[in-house]
Amino acid sequence: MKNTIGNLCAAALVTAAISFGLTVQAKTCWPDPDKPGATSLVAAWNGREIRVDALADNLFRVRVKRGDVWTESGMNRYGVLTRAWPDAKPEWKTEKGFKTPSAEIAIDAAAKTVSFASAVSAAKFTAVPKLTEKGYELSIPLTETERIYGIGDVCRTNVMRRGLKYEVWVKNINSYIPIPMAISREGWGILMNTTWRNYFDVGCSRPDAMVLTAPESELDFYLFCGKDHAALLDIYTRLTGRPALLPAWGYGFTYVCNENIDMFNLVNDALRFRDLELPCDVLGLEPGWMNPHAKYDFSVLKKWDREKFEFGWAPAGRHTFIGALNRLDFKLSLWLCCNYDLFQYEEEVVAGRPFDFGSKVDVRQDPNDLFHDPRVEKGDGRTTLGTMDAEAIKRREAYIDKIKKGLEGPEPWFAHLRKFVQQGAQCFKLDGANQVTEHPNRAWLNGMTDEEAHNLYPLVYGKQMVQGFEAFTKKRAMVYSDGGYAGVQQFVATWAGDTGGGFKPLCSLLNLGLSGHANQSCDMGIFDVESLHFGFLQTWSQENSWAYWYQPWLQAKAGLATFRKYAQLRYRLIPYIYTTAAAASRTGFPVMRALALAYPDEPAYDQVANTYLLGPNLLCSAFTRTLTVPPGQWHEWRTGETITGPSTRPVPREKDWGGSLFVKAGAIVPMWPVRQSISAGWSNEVEFHVWPTADGTGELYEDDGLTLAYREGRYAQIPLSVKKTDKGAVFTIGRRHGSKKGVFVTPGKPDYQAVFHLEKAPTAATLDGQSVTGTWDAAAKTYTVTLGAVPVAGCRLELTF
Repeated sequence: MKNTIGNLCAAALVTAAISFGLTVQAKTCWPDPDKPGATSLVAAWNGREIRVDALADNLFRVRVKRGDVWTESGMNRYGVLTRAWPDAKPEWKTEKGFKTPSAEIAIDAAAKTVSFASAVSAAKFTAVPKLTEKGYELSIPLTETERIYGIGDVCRTNVMRRGLKYEVWVKNINSYIPIPMAISREGWGILMNTTWRNYFDVGCSRPDAMVLTAPESELDFYLFCGKDHAALLDIYTRLTGRPALLPAWGYGFTYVCNENIDMFNLVNDALRFRDLELPCDVLGLEPGWMNPHAKYDFSVLKKWDREKFEFGWAPAGRHTFIGALNRLDFKLSLWLCCNYDLFQYEEEVVAGRPFDFGSKVDVRQDPNDLFHDPRVEKGDGRTTLGTMDAEAIKRREAYIDKIKKGLEGPEPWFAHLRKFVQQGAQCFKLDGANQVTEHPNRAWLNGMTDEEAHNLYPLVYGKQMVQGFEAFTKKRAMVYSDGGYAGVQQFVATWAGDTGGGFKPLCSLLNLGLSGHANQSCDMGIFDVESLHFGFLQTWSQENSWAYWYQPWLQAKAGLATFRKYAQLRYRLIPYIYTTAAAASRTGFPVMRALALAYPDEPAYDQVANTYLLGPNLLCSAFTRTLTVPPGQWHEWRTGETITGPSTRPVPREKDWGGSLFVKAGAIVPMWPVRQSISAGWSNEVEFHVWPTADGTGELYEDDGLTLAYREGRYAQIPLSVKKTDKGAVFTIGRRHGSKKGVFVTPGKPDYQAVFHLEKAPTAATLDGQSVTGTWDAAAKTYTVTLGAVPVAGCRLELTF
C-alpha cells in the first residue's frame, strides 16, 4: 500500500492536507474538463458568462460562471451523470441559443432571462436565473393549472407537489432520498445540478412560479422536454442513469431475521420456509452478525461474531452454514453501516486509477507509508503546503490512527467486503447509519464541506457497493439502501427506511417512481393483512423482523395461510414483474405507478395515493376503504367481477385479503407455477393469463437472471397480443427476438399454456389453424389451452364464443 495517497489527484491532496492540519483553502468548486464546444453557446451575463450546452434535441444544460472557470458538480465528477452525448448537432445553434426538432432555448443577456419552448409539448416559459452572494435563485413561471411532480422522497403526504416548499436534503425518517428534479404536466422537466442543500418552492411563496434556490452552490441545471411523462422520464434517466435490473431473485421475497439469530436458528428458519411452502429467496442478517464488541462496526476490519457464526478451519464452502443455505436456494444478505470517507477512492477513479477488485485481498502495511508523496514534498521530506504545528500533528496522528482501526483509508469501501462475498454473501443492506446523518465538522478528503458532500454521500455509497460487487463477481448486485439522491436508480434498490409499511411509505414509493427510480420497497407487517397486501404487491418485497418475532409461522394458523397465499401469488407473478422491471431498465418508466403518472389527463388523480398500478395491467389499493377506478373495464382478480371506470368502489374488509386487486381488460399477464425460489430469469413453464374483453398487448422478457450479459444484448423479448373479433378472440405469441448481438434462448423446451378468463366456455379453439381442445374450469371461469413447445416464430390461438 506504499505511496497510496501519492495516487490522489491534486485537489484531493490539498484537501487531505486539511485533515493533517496544514493551512490550505478548501475546494469551493470542481473545474469542468469539458470546454465549450460546437454544441455550446457562451454569452455575456451581467458581468459574468452564461453557457448553454445542447446535449440532445430535448435536453439542455444551462450554467452561469461565477469565477474564472466553468465548473461541474460531484454528480458530474464522479460519473453519475452521462457525460457523452454523441447525437448533439452543431447546426442546432442559433445566435442566442439552440433550435432543435423538439425545443428552442434562447438567452436574453439584456433582460437576463432564459426562454424555453417545446415543439413536442405545451411547455413554454421564460426563466429568471440569479446569482446570490454564494448561491442562486431560479424562477420559472407556472401556468394557472400547471401540475408538478417528482422531487423524490422529500415529503410523504402528496403526489402532486404544487403548493409547498421542499428542502432537498437527505434526512433520517423524513427525507431519505430527495431528488432535485421536477417534471411538469406541461411537458418539461428540470434537474438542478447541485449536491448542496437546496430548495424547491413549488407555487408556495409565489403561487404563479416555481422558485429554486440554494444558499451555497453554483447555478447549474438541466432543462428537458417530452410529449408525456414517459418521454420525460426517458430523457431524465438517459441523463442520470437507467434503473438497475436486479437479479431475478431480487424481485422475490426478502426476509430479514431477528438481529440476535445465530447460524443454527438461521438454517432452521430456512428449513421452516421450505417445509411450510413459503416462497422466499433472501435471508438477511441485521448488525448482530458482526463481532459483538463492535456491533455497529463502521470499519473495514469487521469480522463475524464467532460465537454465533462459526466456520471451522475453512471459511468458505458447502460445509458452512452459508453452504447449507445455498443448497436450499437461499441467498444471504448482510447488514452494513458506513462512515468511511468514500470520496478518497472516487478521486482515485477520476485520476484514472480504479481498484482491481479481482485481485487478492490486500495486506495492509504501515499506515505511515500513506503520507509520502514526491509531488508535495521537498527533497528533505518537508511538505510544501505549509508548516505543521503541534495541533496539526495531533490531527495527522489521529487520522493515521483511524486508518489503523480501519475507519479510513484509500482503498474502496467494497474491497473489504470481498471476503464475505467469497464466503457466499450475495446481498447487502445499507443501513442509514451514518449515510443519512449530518457531519457538520467533517473535512472530507475531496475538499468538500458537509453542506456539499451530505447529499452526495449515499449516492456514492451505493455506486461503490454495486460497481465493486459487479466487478468482483461479474454478476448483478442486489444492494438495497434507504439513502440516495439523483441517479440512485442506476445503482441500488431502496426501501423506505425505518418507517414500516403504511400510507406514508406508499407515497414515498410512488414519488420515487415519478422521479425515475424503479426498484423501491418498504417493510411489511405480517400481523396486518393490509400491510401484507401492499408489501407483496410492490416492485420488490421484504419483511424485517429486526428485534422482534415476526417469523410467519409464529402467528395464528389463519394468518400463516394468508401469508402463504400472498407469497405464492407474488412468485406466480414474477415473470410479469420481471418483464416490467426490465422495461423500466430500458425506459425509466417505473413498475409501481401513481395514477397521476399512468393517467396524466385526470387532474383528480393528483390527490390519489392509495390506488396505484403494478405494471401496466394490475390495479391495487392499499390502506383505504375506497378504490379509485381509472377509465375502462377492470376485472376482479379472484372472482372475475367486471367494473367500469372512471368510478370509485368500496374496498370490503376481509380477514385474509387486505385490499383490492383488479386486472385491466385486454391484459396478458405471464405467470409461473408456484415455486419456492427463483434461480433464473426464465422458466420453461409459463402460463399466459388473458382477459380478452378488450384488445391488448403485452410482453414476456427473459434472460439468465443473474449475470451482466443482458447489458450486452443477451436477452429475449416475446411480444404478446389479444384482439377481440366478431366471433371471439385471437391470442398471438410473436416471434422471440433480442438485440443486434443475439437473442437469449432458454435451455430445454418451453411448455406454454394460455389461460383465458371468460364468462363462459368457448365453442371452439384453433392453434395455428388446427383444432385444439382446452379445459374449462367452471368455478374459476377459465379456459386453458396447452400450447406446448411454441416455436421461435410464435403461434396464433383463436377462440370462438
